[in-house]
Amino acid sequence: MTKLEYAIYFATKAHAGQKRKSEDVDMIYHPFIVGMLLKNYGLRDEVVIAGILHDVVEDTKYTERDIEDIFGLEVKNLVLYASEPDKSLSWEERKKHTIECSRTIPYEAKLIICADKISNLDTLYKDLMEQGEKVWLNLNRGKELQQWYYEELLKSIRENEEDNELFRRYEEILEKIFS
Repeated sequence: MTKLEYAIYFATKAHAGQKRKSEDVDMIYHPFIVGMLLKNYGLRDEVVIAGILHDVVEDTKYTERDIEDIFGLEVKNLVLYASEPDKSLSWEERKKHTIECSRTIPYEAKLIICADKISNLDTLYKDLMEQGEKVWLNLNRGKELQQWYYEELLKSIRENEEDNELFRRYEEILEKIFS
């Protein structure tokens, strides 16, 4: 089994029984989409693996030490770049931290965050088409703050970087949702 194949197995096991917030879909759907976006973009396996594992430390019993022991230091660091800080902080504090830190993280970590947000926004768009404006009631914050967060994060990850297909796809789905 390759490391990538093992990452798929590990993430499936780690997220077993979890559901996505806004839909009746297993949680593992989201990390798989993130990994597929990164793989389709042609990124190295370590980046794809980190994309697949990006929610493991935040949302499961596994620790950053577990990720490092199994997948190595580089994958662990990429996962941590894509993870939010302390969940005891307010939504606004966590999002501001993510926006600020994303300006200076490595390019490949920015692409993991980008793929993560594309997947989240694609789901949000689908939900908007199915449920209309009431979808905003299911989120931690309303439409205006969601728009602020996603737009500021895109500016942050794009800062000092060449344009690319993932950044453009993020921008396109933002425009579909918030224009």
